[in-house]
Amino acid sequence: MDILRKIEMYREEEEKLRWEGTFAEYLQLLKEKPWVAQSAHSRVYNMIKDAGIVKEKGKKTYEFFNQQLFGLEEALDRLVEEYFHPAAKRLDVRKRILLLMGPVSGGKSTLVTMLKRGLEAYSHSDNGAVYAIKGCPMHEDPLHLIPHYLRKDFYEEYGIRIEGNLSPLNMMRLEQEYGGRIEDVQVERIFFSEDRRIGIGTFSPSDPKSQDIADLTGSLDFSTIAEYGSESDPRAYRFDGELNKANRGMMEFQEMLKCDEKFLWHLLSLTQEGNFKAGRFALISADELIVAHTNETEYRSFISNKKNEALHSRIIVMPIPYNLKVSQEERIYEKMIRESDVSDVHIAPHTLKVAAMFTILTRLKEPKKGDIDLVKKMRLYDGENVEGYNQADVDELKKEYQDEGMSGIDPRYVINRISSTIIRKEVASINALDVLRSLKDGLDQHPSITAELREKYMNYISLARKEYDTIAKKEVQKAFVYSYEESAKTLMDNYLDNVEAYCNKAKLRDPLTGEEISPDEKLMRSIEEQIGISENAKKAFREEVLIRISAYARKGKRFDYNSHDRLREAIQKKLFADLKDVVKITTSSKTPDEQQLKKINDVVARLIDEHGYNSTSANELLRYVGSLLNR
Repeated sequence: MDILRKIEMYREEEEKLRWEGTFAEYLQLLKEKPWVAQSAHSRVYNMIKDAGIVKEKGKKTYEFFNQQLFGLEEALDRLVEEYFHPAAKRLDVRKRILLLMGPVSGGKSTLVTMLKRGLEAYSHSDNGAVYAIKGCPMHEDPLHLIPHYLRKDFYEEYGIRIEGNLSPLNMMRLEQEYGGRIEDVQVERIFFSEDRRIGIGTFSPSDPKSQDIADLTGSLDFSTIAEYGSESDPRAYRFDGELNKANRGMMEFQEMLKCDEKFLWHLLSLTQEGNFKAGRFALISADELIVAHTNETEYRSFISNKKNEALHSRIIVMPIPYNLKVSQEERIYEKMIRESDVSDVHIAPHTLKVAAMFTILTRLKEPKKGDIDLVKKMRLYDGENVEGYNQADVDELKKEYQDEGMSGIDPRYVINRISSTIIRKEVASINALDVLRSLKDGLDQHPSITAELREKYMNYISLARKEYDTIAKKEVQKAFVYSYEESAKTLMDNYLDNVEAYCNKAKLRDPLTGEEISPDEKLMRSIEEQIGISENAKKAFREEVLIRISAYARKGKRFDYNSHDRLREAIQKKLFADLKDVVKITTSSKTPDEQQLKKINDVVARLIDEHGYNSTSANELLRYVGSLLNR
């Protein structure tokens, strides 16, 4: 009964928000809450802004999009700052159709759906409240009742600009129902709803021969002509087209570039002048955000047609490319799996990450700089530290290609292959190798992948496999280290003692004999060589570590195992190198002795408890790494 109670509470809450009153009372409301009279574009921008904006390292992240769209921060920032924000300020971009252009399954439809659902929720809030003339099928702005000759005075008193004219239907109602008394016209609060066709519309093209322009602009109600005596009587017209119903909010124009021309010409006047023609009436004002989406091929075809030049100049194109970050691609897969019926299947750690690596590699373009390969570029894009490169290099890489991310493998293909793996394997656990195998098999069945592209993608699968090999070895070797953090800390402390003595040209004291001894050069080099520190560079590296320790001490912070990334990596690799032979022997033995068996069971337990594996995936990982180390 909990769900029924929640439905009842929602209904009660909406009832509390309802408001009805005269136009005079509405003007009083405007004195207290002037933001109520905002435009459709302003409402969308404020909805996004009110959800929260996080600024980090000079870049903005919009909380509104965070739970559904991943890795599109730059595209979304451009969308908000170059379209919604200036449109909200009544600049000229609001007189343009917003066209989202990008590859299939790149997030365009999700973005539009989020805006629609967001507006529905926002209209229930105080900041997003919308008021309309009661009984109007177009939910018309009550301020259209103010005559043109008084609008300048109204702006001086209220600070609110009025755009648009009173619709023919409300003009007639004003005279006949209210005797011309504007102050008595009834106003009500409305709540956007796509299902109820209030403030949100969706238009999808169908057969051009059978589709009627009335779907957009409404139509004549022939059954009422005898009653009202004329086709030009607004009461004989149904204001129920998508442009009518989307007034005050937004309209999604699906597959806009596939539409017949006569449907598109209506958008010219609507976007530029804020009105459109319907029936035998004067131009009808409408305030709405029009969002369309298309792919790159259709867009190129559209702009190459000279007949479309007038419409083209009234479109703002926002590229929505594929995500290019491995970690964000993982989140996309996690979300899609969560929403499926296979969410109970155990997916071994790093499985989705390795699949994401393959996918991102297919979307990246080869760097023009010869000193960087595609895998390094992938890591840099994901925010990883790659030795010898910094953020300036990342920014430079992004400038090399304007269309990067507009092609490659789409997320749906990867999820289809993961689903296929789960169904075909018929087990409760899958790992990275299963998915890579399935991705490889699926390339033959993909209709749009040419032989040349297939060969390139096979190479990317190999690269992703190599990355997985490194991850798998590190995971197992880490699990083999008993009390890993403690061992690493001890080794690091020992290294730091020797480095301090070396840099200060001092001696160390032997803890057993008490005699003075020289710094252990062999130990220090065995650690430094793990990360490629040369003999010539060792002094600079050791001094850098000491400077970092001093900086931490000045700030009252404790220098620990995680305080220096490269040193941590060196310590890890040193520990792993010392354990390599133990791992090889233990994992490859067909008849392990009691001690080896205990070691294996300890490692499996650690992989399960600390790393997120189950018993099946942990044993599969051990066998695989054993085979890698024995090659």
